[in-house]
Amino acid sequence: MGAGGITSDIAEISYGTAAVIEIFSRKYVTHKDMDFFTWGSAIPNTWVLEGSVWRGYWMISWFEKEFAKHEVALAKEKGVSPESILDSEMEKVPPGSEGLILQPYWSPFVADPSSKGAIIGFSGNHTRIHIYRAIIEGIAYELRRVKEVIESYTGYKIKELRAGGGGSRSREIMQITADIFNLPVKKIHTEHLAALGAAIDAAVATKTYPDFETAVSKMVKVTETFLPNPKNAGVYDRLFNEVYKKIYPSLKDVYHTIDNILKQKSSK
Repeated sequence: MGAGGITSDIAEISYGTAAVIEIFSRKYVTHKDMDFFTWGSAIPNTWVLEGSVWRGYWMISWFEKEFAKHEVALAKEKGVSPESILDSEMEKVPPGSEGLILQPYWSPFVADPSSKGAIIGFSGNHTRIHIYRAIIEGIAYELRRVKEVIESYTGYKIKELRAGGGGSRSREIMQITADIFNLPVKKIHTEHLAALGAAIDAAVATKTYPDFETAVSKMVKVTETFLPNPKNAGVYDRLFNEVYKKIYPSLKDVYHTIDNILKQKSSK
């Protein structure tokens, strides 16, 4: 609601502690393996289809704690955020992180409690900043995967994204998102989309506006649009289809083996 996504051709992405993609639906649709959840919408007789990376931009805090002490100290000295320094450094790394691909299951995939995160493709060229960029790319890859699952289950076709959450402050992250999804990404005037959605609900309930469509048109303001770079989108499309989508199926049995070994060890 706060993103203005009240038609089924707009997806809202929230880059917060959990990274989320949500799509408005006028039909009730569920996924047997819970690739997405189906919630009731504020608009009567409609639903929201939501997929998540549970430890989404939490991974940025994890990265800063474990690998970016220098940037954190420098940010404190300059009076800026560590993310602004990391994002600036990230621009020196080409799209696709020179072959470093991350699957962001630092919290397990819902349908498989044994699943784990993975980073593949390391070489001697890779640095900490490559890992940082691979985290951002990996979260976007996973949300694109969920988007495609929702589209296949519903028949909807997403034409644009609306972004919120702390990650949406970053122009670099917004451009990466546009390139990975190969869709325009529109930034709303506030990153606090849930709060804006609640305000829209209140405006309709108090008759400040006669309906949700009017309230959204009056209260949701797009401030900037990021268009995909065709060259970057082509690289990301191949990495997504030819590499990312194969990581979990290829490693699924390995994850289960790890769990079995650790369970046997702990039981002795």
